[in-house]
Amino acid sequence: MELKTVLDNLYASRSSRHLANDPLSFCHRYRTAEDREIAALVASSLAYGNVKIILRSLAAVFAVMGDSPRRFVETFEPAEGLQLFAGFKHRFNDGRDLCALFLAARTMIEEADTLGDYFLGCYDPLADDITPALTEYSARILAFDYAPVFGTPVIPDDSYFPFFFPSPAAGSACKRLCMFLRWVVRPADGIDLGLWKEVSPAKLVIPVDTHIHRIGRNLGLTARRQADWRTAREITAALRRLDPADPVKYDFALCHLGISEGCDGSVRPACRECPVAELCGAERP
Repeated sequence: MELKTVLDNLYASRSSRHLANDPLSFCHRYRTAEDREIAALVASSLAYGNVKIILRSLAAVFAVMGDSPRRFVETFEPAEGLQLFAGFKHRFNDGRDLCALFLAARTMIEEADTLGDYFLGCYDPLADDITPALTEYSARILAFDYAPVFGTPVIPDDSYFPFFFPSPAAGSACKRLCMFLRWVVRPADGIDLGLWKEVSPAKLVIPVDTHIHRIGRNLGLTARRQADWRTAREITAALRRLDPADPVKYDFALCHLGISEGCDGSVRPACRECPVAELCGAERP
């Protein structure tokens, strides 16, 4: 069977069970685009590590943010936020980093009304993909004034806040930023949100985590061993040949082969039922 047929069938198999096991599920709690884009920024920023821990951390954060993430960010005061999130810890990000993220979101909507409009100020529709847009977007955000959070105009060395905004220019795969963009740019299809219609889905780059990197190698989408920006673009280029208008449509389903279906690179009995098994290059015993 051809790769496109296999992946199109996999795309069609996405389900609410997969969504419930994904940080994107928090965005679906809200009805307005303004709330959903803020929820997407927060949820994607913390989407690293074990999925159970991610969901637990996000549940705690959104419980404090209340029924409108947009209103929470609009009225966010760093001094109060530092008290609210004093005990917060998600792996190496702490309450200060989270408050800096809220301050960044507040600054963006103060300057451009929505996160989407702010991103458009960095976006070049004539560029091959989102590489230059993400580079400028991260640089601008890291240049905001975070003294109300950190007590100094320079982000301190012991803060992992810059981890939220990596740059393609440094070679990072920018997994969480690419995931954020997939959520808000791709058409609303029951999974992704379709909020930023001015950005073309054709320009997106796939979010490369351990699952996408491993499965991408097994399917022959890349031969690269390092999960970096070059690899992300290489996998995207291979998928673009299957769907030029929407290459990252396959990301959610491919990723959940690992997140929800247990694919970890080892050959198991479950491989017999895997929808991509016949094309998978994983070594057989």
